[in-house]
Amino acid sequence: MNGDKTMKQLQQEVDAYIGQFKEGYFTPMELMARLTEELGELSREVMHEYGPKKKKATEDDNTIEAEMGDLLFVLICMANSLDIDLAHAHGRVMEKFNTRDKNRWTRKEEAE
Repeated sequence: MNGDKTMKQLQQEVDAYIGQFKEGYFTPMELMARLTEELGELSREVMHEYGPKKKKATEDDNTIEAEMGDLLFVLICMANSLDIDLAHAHGRVMEKFNTRDKNRWTRKEEAE
Protein backbone atom coordinates (compact mmCIF):
# COMPACT_ATOMS: atom_id res chain seq x y z
CA MET A 1 0.00 0.00 0.00
CA ASN A 2 1.41 3.31 -1.10
CA GLY A 3 0.51 6.46 0.83
CA ASP A 4 2.06 8.72 -1.80
CA LYS A 5 -0.75 8.56 -4.35
CA THR A 6 -2.17 11.77 -5.75
CA MET A 7 -5.87 12.49 -5.41
CA LYS A 8 -6.19 11.94 -9.16
CA GLN A 9 -4.61 8.50 -8.78
CA LEU A 10 -6.96 7.68 -5.91
CA GLN A 11 -9.95 8.72 -7.98
CA GLN A 12 -8.72 6.68 -10.95
CA GLU A 13 -8.10 3.63 -8.76
CA VAL A 14 -11.61 3.76 -7.32
CA ASP A 15 -13.08 4.32 -10.79
CA ALA A 16 -11.21 1.28 -12.15
CA TYR A 17 -12.52 -0.82 -9.26
CA ILE A 18 -16.14 0.32 -9.65
CA GLY A 19 -15.88 0.02 -13.45
CA GLN A 20 -15.56 -3.77 -13.13
CA PHE A 21 -19.19 -4.07 -12.12
CA LYS A 22 -22.36 -3.67 -14.20
CA GLU A 23 -24.05 -1.82 -11.33
CA GLY A 24 -21.49 1.00 -11.36
CA TYR A 25 -21.75 3.81 -8.84
CA PHE A 26 -24.68 4.14 -6.47
CA THR A 27 -26.95 7.15 -6.93
CA PRO A 28 -25.97 10.39 -5.15
CA MET A 29 -28.66 9.83 -2.48
CA GLU A 30 -27.45 6.27 -1.85
CA LEU A 31 -23.88 7.54 -1.61
CA MET A 32 -25.01 10.22 0.85
CA ALA A 33 -26.54 7.52 3.00
CA ARG A 34 -23.32 5.49 2.78
CA LEU A 35 -21.25 8.57 3.73
CA THR A 36 -23.49 9.12 6.73
CA GLU A 37 -23.16 5.48 7.74
CA GLU A 38 -19.36 5.53 7.43
CA LEU A 39 -19.14 8.82 9.34
CA GLY A 40 -21.14 7.24 12.16
CA GLU A 41 -18.75 4.29 12.24
CA LEU A 42 -15.77 6.66 12.38
CA SER A 43 -17.47 8.61 15.16
CA ARG A 44 -17.96 5.40 17.13
CA GLU A 45 -14.26 4.51 16.80
CA VAL A 46 -13.18 8.01 17.91
CA MET A 47 -15.53 7.73 20.89
CA HIS A 48 -14.03 4.37 21.82
CA GLU A 49 -10.46 5.65 21.51
CA TYR A 50 -10.76 9.16 22.97
CA GLY A 51 -14.14 9.42 24.64
CA PRO A 52 -15.72 7.98 27.75
CA LYS A 53 -17.53 5.16 25.92
CA LYS A 54 -15.07 2.29 25.61
CA LYS A 55 -15.51 -0.74 23.37
CA LYS A 56 -17.36 -3.79 24.61
CA ALA A 57 -15.57 -7.13 24.32
CA THR A 58 -18.25 -8.23 21.83
CA GLU A 59 -17.69 -5.30 19.41
CA ASP A 60 -15.70 -5.62 16.19
CA ASP A 61 -12.04 -4.68 16.31
CA ASN A 62 -12.17 -1.71 13.91
CA THR A 63 -9.76 1.22 13.88
CA ILE A 64 -10.00 4.93 13.22
CA GLU A 65 -7.68 4.42 10.24
CA ALA A 66 -9.92 1.74 8.71
CA GLU A 67 -13.04 3.86 9.17
CA MET A 68 -11.32 6.89 7.62
CA GLY A 69 -10.37 4.69 4.67
CA ASP A 70 -13.99 3.59 4.27
CA LEU A 71 -15.18 7.19 4.45
CA LEU A 72 -12.60 8.31 1.89
CA PHE A 73 -13.58 5.50 -0.48
CA VAL A 74 -17.26 6.48 -0.41
CA LEU A 75 -16.39 10.19 -0.77
CA ILE A 76 -14.28 9.37 -3.84
CA CYS A 77 -17.14 7.27 -5.24
CA MET A 78 -19.49 10.21 -4.84
CA ALA A 79 -17.02 12.64 -6.44
CA ASN A 80 -16.42 10.28 -9.36
CA SER A 81 -20.13 9.69 -9.90
CA LEU A 82 -20.69 13.47 -10.04
CA ASP A 83 -17.55 14.09 -12.16
CA ILE A 84 -15.90 16.19 -9.44
CA ASP A 85 -12.12 16.56 -9.38
CA LEU A 86 -11.31 16.35 -5.66
CA ALA A 87 -7.85 17.90 -6.09
CA HIS A 88 -9.50 20.93 -7.69
CA ALA A 89 -12.15 21.02 -4.93
CA HIS A 90 -9.39 20.86 -2.31
CA GLY A 91 -7.52 23.70 -4.01
CA ARG A 92 -10.61 25.86 -3.91
CA VAL A 93 -11.24 25.24 -0.22
CA MET A 94 -7.59 25.95 0.64
CA GLU A 95 -7.80 29.22 -1.27
CA LYS A 96 -10.87 30.10 0.77
CA PHE A 97 -9.10 29.31 4.06
CA ASN A 98 -5.99 31.21 3.00
CA THR A 99 -7.97 34.33 2.08
CA ARG A 100 -11.28 34.63 3.91
CA ASP A 101 -10.08 32.88 7.07
CA LYS A 102 -6.42 33.93 7.05
CA ASN A 103 -6.75 35.95 10.28
CA ARG A 104 -9.35 33.79 11.97
CA TRP A 105 -6.96 31.79 14.16
CA THR A 106 -4.02 32.77 16.34
CA ARG A 107 -0.80 32.04 14.47
CA LYS A 108 2.13 30.30 16.09
CA GLU A 109 5.20 32.37 16.85
CA GLU A 110 7.79 32.11 14.09
CA ALA A 111 11.15 30.59 15.06
CA GLU A 112 13.87 33.21 15.25
